[in-house]
Amino acid sequence: MIADANGDPARRLILITGASRGIGRALSLKLLDGGSRVVGIGRDFSQWSLPRTGFEAITADLAELDGLPGLLSGIVKAHPELDAVVSNAGAGRFGHLEQFSPRQVRASVDLNLTQHILVARAFLPLLKRRGRADLIFMGSETALAGGIKGAVYSACKSALRGLARSLRQECAAGGVRVGIVNPGPVRTGFFDGLAFRPGAAPENAIAPEDVADAVIAMLGAPPGTVVDEINLSPLKKVLRFDPPAGR
Repeated sequence: MIADANGDPARRLILITGASRGIGRALSLKLLDGGSRVVGIGRDFSQWSLPRTGFEAITADLAELDGLPGLLSGIVKAHPELDAVVSNAGAGRFGHLEQFSPRQVRASVDLNLTQHILVARAFLPLLKRRGRADLIFMGSETALAGGIKGAVYSACKSALRGLARSLRQECAAGGVRVGIVNPGPVRTGFFDGLAFRPGAAPENAIAPEDVADAVIAMLGAPPGTVVDEINLSPLKKVLRFDPPAGR
């Protein structure tokens, strides 16, 4: 369980973006089972068995930037007791840079970088007022080493890592702990529609529940300790290249 500043795990309220599937869904379920309450933002909660005690679902596409500040402002006003944010939403599109249209480049940057910045901007004043709070970003292994056909995605995740490192220094005086988790590959729907996916063996990819455990470890660190960064990788990284499902 993750206790709040008063030691009561049931009183902690955590916002998770990208909560409807993959890592966000696994993290939401683990936190709820541990006694925390969760506000989840996602595009499609049809796979959830709602209602679930302690969980509030907000259906929204974070890549639609024009309406995002208003959406986030409403959440801040509705939940002044919120004391942790996990900025997790994202999706990958891969190919040689010259294969991307300008519209596709912008869409990838909007989802994998800009919306994370806007989420942090919206919630940091509230988190600083709380006096003890957490802001955690979901990065990627591509921020550490790049990758063929992953230039746009890697650029976004590298910039997100820089954002986390800068905010880590900027927010310490306000009692906000900032960190980032860089996993990959994770066995989720992330690879749906892509021409590659992890190998079939368990050691070829990370389970989303294991990434969730890393985030929970960051949230549960002693008050005066910050877990700045966690890098996760499978024991034996294997990628299988084949046509996307349904093609």
